[in-house]
Amino acid sequence: MTHAIASGSEVQPPPATALPSHGVPPKLVFNHVRKQFIVRDQAAGPRARKTFTALQDFTLDVQSGEFLTVVGPSGCGKSTLLDLLAGLTTPTGGDISIDGTVISGPGSDRGVVFQQYSLFPWRTALSNIEFGLESKRIPKKKRREIANEYLELVGLHGFGHRYPHELSGGMRQRVAIARSLAFDPEILLMDEPFAALDAQTRESLQDELLRIWKATGKTIVFITHGIEEAIYLGQRVAVMTPRPGKLQEVIDVDFTETERSAPDLRSSARFGQLRHRVWQSLHQNDEPAQAESARTPQTHDGAQRSSLVPTQPTTQREGEAAAAESSEREASYV
Repeated sequence: MTHAIASGSEVQPPPATALPSHGVPPKLVFNHVRKQFIVRDQAAGPRARKTFTALQDFTLDVQSGEFLTVVGPSGCGKSTLLDLLAGLTTPTGGDISIDGTVISGPGSDRGVVFQQYSLFPWRTALSNIEFGLESKRIPKKKRREIANEYLELVGLHGFGHRYPHELSGGMRQRVAIARSLAFDPEILLMDEPFAALDAQTRESLQDELLRIWKATGKTIVFITHGIEEAIYLGQRVAVMTPRPGKLQEVIDVDFTETERSAPDLRSSARFGQLRHRVWQSLHQNDEPAQAESARTPQTHDGAQRSSLVPTQPTTQREGEAAAAESSEREASYV
């Protein structure tokens, strides 16, 4: 595999759109995906409507077993992209396919982990994990065995009979991950699952997620605002442009096992090079993004906000590029 890291003023090669497949068809294909919404046009009158484009011509292949992270400015369509992949909404143009079959709605081949824990408060940790298995009509004894297996996989052995309010935020998110994995999806979709956690817990769960990914071999698509999180977790980082969201470039992350096992990978020179490469990619379109944001502030799904929240100026510190614009996504699912 050929990888490239920015250094000085060297010319970078064209970005890759897929890992080498060695003749194996990709697991997941985004084929010229476009998503538009009908929104109010306040400038034209109280009843006027216009078309708002959230995603435009997004094309990308994802291989089976790959860990892909997606990073981009707020409002660029990252969560919309995940909604489309989950089958919760449909593209206006183009299509998304899994193993050659176009997605037409939600399916058991995809599991979703949201930023909010989405656990049933009246169910214990074990019972929450069993929830998806009940729809498969798996016998109770077998359900309990599977739930215990995944509870142990996420490092919560002995906490199965605790209710969500008796667990920390990190523990609750582990239960949410275990619940998605217990259903045995082929693809795990994660929408900023660690955003609400403190830094120490977040880093711990990042390590835990990498361990789980290696143990299960699942294909993971992980949405994040954090540059460091995207680099630390992903085999590749898909960088999106400001809205309408397009694929800016795909950056390979090629840490060796030795580098991965270092005490503090994030402080290494190569991690810093990759971080700067992603930071540069994110900031290529700063001025157009800010101008558009001032004209038509939008929510993540394309609806106009009732008031404008001024955009804070970004700093030159590489690790703060995404943090400066992070905003908590409102839950739109049950």
